Parts: sequence; structure tokens; C-alpha cells
Amino acid sequence: MQEIAVWSYRNPVDVRFGQGSFAVLAELLAGRSYVLVTYGEPYFRSLAEELQKSAGKPLLTIDDIAPNPDIARLRQQTARFTALAKQPEAIVALGGGSVIDSAKVFAAARGDFAAMENYLRKQADAATVSPWPLIAVPTTAGTGSEVTCWGTVWDNAAGVKHSLAHPGLYPEYAVVDPALMVGKSQELTVQTGLDALSHALESLWNRNANPVSMAHAVAAARGVLSTLPALVGDLRNLHLRERMARAATLAGFAFSNTKTAIAHSLSYPITLRHGVPHGIACSFSLPMIIRSVAGREGICDEGLRAIFGADAAGAAERLEATLAKLGVATDYRHYGIEEAEWRNLIESAFEGERGQNFIGSRQDLLLAAGLKEKVSAA
Repeated sequence: MQEIAVWSYRNPVDVRFGQGSFAVLAELLAGRSYVLVTYGEPYFRSLAEELQKSAGKPLLTIDDIAPNPDIARLRQQTARFTALAKQPEAIVALGGGSVIDSAKVFAAARGDFAAMENYLRKQADAATVSPWPLIAVPTTAGTGSEVTCWGTVWDNAAGVKHSLAHPGLYPEYAVVDPALMVGKSQELTVQTGLDALSHALESLWNRNANPVSMAHAVAAARGVLSTLPALVGDLRNLHLRERMARAATLAGFAFSNTKTAIAHSLSYPITLRHGVPHGIACSFSLPMIIRSVAGREGICDEGLRAIFGADAAGAAERLEATLAKLGVATDYRHYGIEEAEWRNLIESAFEGERGQNFIGSRQDLLLAAGLKEKVSAA
């Protein structure tokens, strides 16, 4: 008798979605004092002014957020909380993935960066961290961080990346307003959209996959594939922005229960060493990975067929064609990676947590990459 799988799914984030939903932010704060984390650009300053009119002035605004938030800068930014006469009752993150990830660090630290860092480096347990409530307002369609309990922290000096994960870091609310995403550049739209696609697909070839995460992943991936190519030619189309925002949020729901897998594990050193934007670094390898999981029955195969209407070989070809239309090369050499480094990246990608989530094998992935597995000397 075939064994029946036991699974669970949980996501506690209260999502408010739709054009104009930014206006409910003050209502969700409900009079609480807050710190605003955002960007310093004029567009975001205008949004901050709009929020201040309805919710009052923030105790502190941190608006010098950089892409791929680095631990040294985060330490300096967290120190600003010590000058406050009182501590906030909530953190509001208004921006892209880097803003939401930074806000999660501030929420977890509660003004004490050393305590948060000990937890981040696994030198303290979860009981030492009690995050402030967080409201996430994404202004790009890709990160999914508005519905997950983790964030990415980069240590550029050491050349490593850390994942901050804690159940208390699920945002209390996610306010997803597609109108805030209109007018984003073509480059940013492609990068964030492909990040969302990677989140969806990575949740399928994943040891933690379940039927609910698969349903979200299929809807998300189909949404990205049917929307992103049209959106890059019509960046101010609110209807297309709404479809991409929905797809990105659904992808967030998918990988909020599985975490990512081998493509993300591969991507981190590519971003650190070669400066490839995260959304590209985690997506150009997706066709190769699809080929490597060909023939694996279960959620992965079922999900890929539902998305692409084809087996793994056909799915990989269709995805390669879509990436080509978006101007994304799938050849690792395009990104300045030599064959020896590519082999090493693939082999070492299996060692981290994300790599261990992957249902495939090192041998199959190397073969899909056109590389042969090294034979150790007797």
C-alpha cells in the first residue's frame, strides 16, 4: 500500500491587497508609535508624508537602505534606536525586498544589535529574540518577504550571506498596493518578477513541498509567465502590475512554508562575487534545474506540468524562450563565471540549508549543466 503523506501549512499574515490599499495603513497602525523604514528617494518621501498625515509622525525614519543590506550598515542603523526617548510599538517597511529585510533586522534587534547578531549567527536560541510587530508594504512584485518570517543579511566583508528566520518575523500585516509599483524601471521589473518566479519553482522541487504550497506555486508561476513579458513593454499598466503583485504574493505564500532551494543556494555567491542582481542570479539557472529533476514524480512533476503543460524537457525549453525574450542569458559564462567555478558552485550549493531542501541530486544537476561528476581517485 502506498504511504499517505502527512503535511501541514501555516501562514499567519493578514494581507490587504488592491489598488488604494496603502490608505488603510494608518488604520492598521491603530494609533501605535512606529519607525518607518524606506528609501530616501522623492517618491518614497512623498509616500512617507502621506502616511504621516493620517498616522502621525514616525519616531524615526531610516531611509538610507541599500540593495542587499549589509551587516555593517545594519549595525549602524540599529544604533539610531538608542537615541529615541521611547521605543516604537511597530515597524513599517515601505519599499522593496531590501527595505523589508532591513526592517526585519530592526524588529528582531529591538535596538540591541548584538543580541540579534548572536541569534543570526546561531549563537543564541529563538527565545532571546522577541521582534516588534511589523507591517510590510512592498513596492515591487518579487520578494515575497511581506508574507515570510525570514530576511537576508549580507556580510560583504566576509563574503557570506545569512538568513534571519524567526516565527515572530511574519509581518502582522502585508499591504500590497499595485499602484505603488507603477512606473518601476524595466530592469527592476524583470529582476523582481524573476525572483518571484524562482520562489514559486523553488517551492516545487523542495523536500518541504505540500499540496497547499504547490497550489500557490502553480498560480504564481503561471501568473508571472503570462504577465511579465507583457508588462516590460507597458510599465505603467496598472492591470498588469496588479497581476504581477498577486503572483509575487502567491509565490511568497508558496515558499513561506518550504524556503527556497538549489537555485537560491547557487545565486548568493554569484551575487557576492560577480555583482549579478539577485533576481537574475537566482533565475538564469532554472531551466538547467528543471532538466535535472526530469522523471521525479510527485508534487514537483505535477506542478511543472500544471505550469508549463509539458514534461521537464518541454518546460525547460519554454522557460528558456521566456527568459530570452526578457533579455536574460541562461549560459553561466555570460556572467563571467568560468567552467571550474561553475562546477564548484554547483557542488558546494548542496551543502547549505537551501541546497539540502532540493529533491534532486548533485550528479543529475551536473549532467544537466553539461558537466560530468568528478571521479575520486582510488
